[in-house]
Amino acid sequence: MKITNPEPDLASASWRKSSYSAGDGGNCLEVTHDHPGLVPVRDSKNPDGPKLVLRADAWSAFIADLKGER
Repeated sequence: MKITNPEPDLASASWRKSSYSAGDGGNCLEVTHDHPGLVPVRDSKNPDGPKLVLRADAWSAFIADLKGER
């Protein structure tokens, strides 16, 4: 039996940019924390484009690695 997880509904998600993002609309990711246990991510320049949905623990590990904490 194959178990699949449905895609989260991101239509009404509250997206936010990093506080480090420049105000010029440059290269930036946006995330939403509207889905417990998941962190959807999108490109701020293409908000209607594809989204990447990560488990919250994977997102935390990614951020820790970027900060050199791992």
